[in-house]
Amino acid sequence: MQLFFNADDHPWEQISDGIKRKIVGFTDDLMVVHLNFDKGAVGKPHSHEIHDQIGYVVKGRFEACINGQKKILKSGDAYIARKHFEHGAVALEDDSVLLDVFSPSREDILK
Repeated sequence: MQLFFNADDHPWEQISDGIKRKIVGFTDDLMVVHLNFDKGAVGKPHSHEIHDQIGYVVKGRFEACINGQKKILKSGDAYIARKHFEHGAVALEDDSVLLDVFSPSREDILK
């Protein structure tokens, strides 16, 4: 575990077409992930068995769908997807950025 995160020290990881991520930091109970989306990139709908998630829009705009409800989110807005809630998002602008927070940490993306 590192006490500080310097973005320049961490390369982006391409996770799907038009979406890349950096893990900002984590403990056993908490994880923060920086995601960058190209316009039109889709965070496919999915749910988590044990993880609550908050997605904070740092930059750009997204159409988010949480548990069947759709909403356009802009910089400064956020969504909450509790465990078992289906959620996904589509970037409406190029270089749109989400900061995702998970509790507990997502061990599946640490491997």
